[in-house]
Amino acid sequence: MTKTTDSVEKLWQDYRKTRSPEIREKLVLRYVSLVKYVAGRLAIGLPPSVQADDLISSGILGLMDAIDKYDLERDTRFETYAVTRIRGAILDELRALDWIPRSTRQKARRLESVYVQLENALGRAATTEEVAKHMKLSTTALYGILDEVRSTNLVSLDEYVQGKDGDGQTRLVDAVEDRVSLDPSDRIDIEDLKEVMNGAILRLPPRERLVIALYYYEELTLKEIGSILNVSESRISQIHTKAILRLRGKLRSQMRSLISSLMGPGIPQEFSSAETKGARAVIGDISKILSE
Repeated sequence: MTKTTDSVEKLWQDYRKTRSPEIREKLVLRYVSLVKYVAGRLAIGLPPSVQADDLISSGILGLMDAIDKYDLERDTRFETYAVTRIRGAILDELRALDWIPRSTRQKARRLESVYVQLENALGRAATTEEVAKHMKLSTTALYGILDEVRSTNLVSLDEYVQGKDGDGQTRLVDAVEDRVSLDPSDRIDIEDLKEVMNGAILRLPPRERLVIALYYYEELTLKEIGSILNVSESRISQIHTKAILRLRGKLRSQMRSLISSLMGPGIPQEFSSAETKGARAVIGDISKILSE
């Protein structure tokens, strides 16, 4: 065990005993890079009117909350726990600002619907030209809409889904690769979601699938991905937006059957009805994601 590891563990033990503000400040400084990491990834979908400093301020509050509530006895790394809290604090602040216009959300929903309709009709992923033709737009105009609606994808594959006991959490994207350790009972809850997500990602066009893999699994920045694919950062952002719209549309279109299979017959198949009837926590969480 290294000296650095020993000193961090001592900080945790001392803070657990004393709840000293001075020790908490040292822990914040030790883990503040997590805030910068989360804020940097969330900043992808933000307009210039939202300042990165605002994200970092909210994220630090989330980090402090994570430090106060972290249980040393649990078999979960603090970094994994803290990222969830930091992200949640930043998203709560952004939702409170309500900075995405209703018209932009409507355009995103429309695009999701078109992608699903064309995929069902064609039996494959629709091209940009086919989507533009269906919407009676030029490809340039379609790319303009993609740039506009990218902010609606802020809550995307990085979103966390709770297990049925409210404790176990995993990212949507990790429902495919299952990187986060979950209780066996939580695996049952996400099994249907895992199947839907896996199939939807595999049906993405090759370039969109590669961008999803590099961004969410390899955790590269858009600039780094652009260098690999030899295209601009803005074009990578558009590719990412198209992929997320396809995936969200697929999840939305299959939500009714997913609720039905988990909850059994006799429950209304609208999201709000299912939630009010006590749908499992995972369904409630996914429904919130899809309502963004």
